[in-house]
Amino acid sequence: MKKYILSFLILTLLASCSDYQQLELNPNLPTSVPSSIILRNVLNGMNEGAWDDNMRYNQFYCSNYAYYDTNEYNWQNASLQFTTLKNVVKLEEEALKSGAKALNPYSALGKFLRAYSYTNMTLRVGDLPVKDALKGIEVDKPKYDTQKDVFIQVLKWLEESNNDLAALITAGDNSLEGDIYYAGDLRKWQKAVNTFRLRVLVHLSKKADDADLKVKQDFAAIIANPTKYPLMTDLSESLQYVWSVNNKYPRNPDNLGNNATRENMAKTYIDLLKNNNDPRLFVVAEPAAAQIAKGLKATDVEAYVGASSGEDLADMSSKAGRGEYSFQSRARYYSSYTGENTFIVSYPEMCFNISEAINRGWVTGNAQDWYERGVKASMSFYGIADATAYLAQASVKYAGNNAAGLTQILSQKYIAFFQNSGYEAYFNWRRTGVPTFLTGTGTGNGNKIPLRFKYPQLEQTTNTQNLSEALTRQFGVGIEGENINAAMWLIK
Repeated sequence: MKKYILSFLILTLLASCSDYQQLELNPNLPTSVPSSIILRNVLNGMNEGAWDDNMRYNQFYCSNYAYYDTNEYNWQNASLQFTTLKNVVKLEEEALKSGAKALNPYSALGKFLRAYSYTNMTLRVGDLPVKDALKGIEVDKPKYDTQKDVFIQVLKWLEESNNDLAALITAGDNSLEGDIYYAGDLRKWQKAVNTFRLRVLVHLSKKADDADLKVKQDFAAIIANPTKYPLMTDLSESLQYVWSVNNKYPRNPDNLGNNATRENMAKTYIDLLKNNNDPRLFVVAEPAAAQIAKGLKATDVEAYVGASSGEDLADMSSKAGRGEYSFQSRARYYSSYTGENTFIVSYPEMCFNISEAINRGWVTGNAQDWYERGVKASMSFYGIADATAYLAQASVKYAGNNAAGLTQILSQKYIAFFQNSGYEAYFNWRRTGVPTFLTGTGTGNGNKIPLRFKYPQLEQTTNTQNLSEALTRQFGVGIEGENINAAMWLIK
């Protein structure tokens, strides 16, 4: 009898647990989300914006009003993208749950999105968890892989993404949904993947001779085989964010009164344009009122004045108030809600990256041709149809595959990064020293431009031992000694 009673109690208990689990479920909340919705969210997050902190740190413009912002580089903890990467894992899982084959557009793009996120993160901080990452409670304190190993994995993902996309294109798969950039066109995505891969390889220029990374060999292989590794062919194929009336361009009629005159153009950027009589100057900026009062015309390059990012903020504010500095073009940036498209990975950048690789001797080719293609594409973005006269100037005409030519390439790439591509202008300065970034009281940090961000505060408290080991390996210090001015492996 006791035996039957015990069995009945066990069955009752199991039934009660099952009932409780059922009661726990909220019928009003979805238990599954389509991959297309997750993808749209992840892709939307790739847009790093314009006229924001990134662009001040790139020294394209300055804040002259302390209430909104300063120009100081007193960087603290980085915001990393592991939540985004969890969403990438989820979109791949949901694709399989919905019946997709093992090889599908979401898995192919997932590899690119992993590579894109890890590249952006490692460029900010250095070493990162890769092998132990994204395993949930299975590995809640992941160990850090070296920055070199991070890049090896990034390049592997990009190779696989290219190959997977090629196979899907051959199979005629057009099942990608939720794509806000290329409307499901896998051919354009394949070009974006390979164009981004060139960016990654250029970031590794100081490690070009590393036998494990194979920087020169990989770059040459991509350029030599356009059938296997198709690249962007014009400006329209750029990976770019298109603003809308629902998601407004950062400068628009709504905030004209807030910041149009509380931000002025930066000398680093403006002087590059002035020194080369660059017609883009007249598109992006307004002449300084004080210069016009002296008799200069809006068509005179000397009418345009940028402030040093290192200038004391109070002095900059006073001078801006007296009309001594140029403001951003209100006609261009405040006249609509949709503004200009914001590049994430662009055709002009690709042209300059190829030109740089040729200049450095990684690949054969005509560096001048690619350099001029990049300039012309950037000009066309601003509605300037003819760059012939500009390119013919002694200061702009390509100086050859030498140090002077390289400086020209890097300077033009910097100009083409204006208000797009996130921190790329800063990352290229950090790698090459071009252009010269200005410092002073206004930039803080002991008149130095920092070389990295610190790791997130949460990582310091929840993964202390592994982070401390990574910091010691990279910089010879533990968590307490972490320093934004320390040079990471990439730039040594």
